[in-house]
Amino acid sequence: MRPQDIVILLKIIALGKQEWQNKDLAQSLFISGSEVSEALNRNQLAGLIDQKRKVNRKGLFEFLEHGIHYVFPQMLGAMANGIPTAHGHPYMKESFNADLIYVWPDIGGDSKGLSIVPLYPNQIKAVKSDELLYKLLALIDVIRVGKTREFKMAITELSKIILHE
Repeated sequence: MRPQDIVILLKIIALGKQEWQNKDLAQSLFISGSEVSEALNRNQLAGLIDQKRKVNRKGLFEFLEHGIHYVFPQMLGAMANGIPTAHGHPYMKESFNADLIYVWPDIGGDSKGLSIVPLYPNQIKAVKSDELLYKLLALIDVIRVGKTREFKMAITELSKIILHE
């Protein structure tokens, strides 16, 4: 499994009932069509998407809750300008008062915080045009770097989005 495999599944969920093709995912996520195809194949082998290209939402949620922080651990970087993530995301800021926020490094970013490496290089471009994908990826970062209270809130919110079609 590769980090973009999870992002592709989250993008499919963010699209809701909207029809999609591999090229649509590739364009919106700024990755190649072959990477999308390979990711879908890996996800199918893992049981996270079926042959009809329907996401196994329960399996994905279980992986995010119990496995993502082991498979894709987060190493905090230096202070940087960027796009807020984890509990620095606008949605999480309503629930948590944090002196220090986390950011995905981005030269055009308007926030300063501890840098977190995105799951894949073009993630920042992709979230700029998809608020739900941005929220999902920020919630995953909460799971990867948050404390117990933050983790529980992120899991609750992810369950609302992922498990309820």
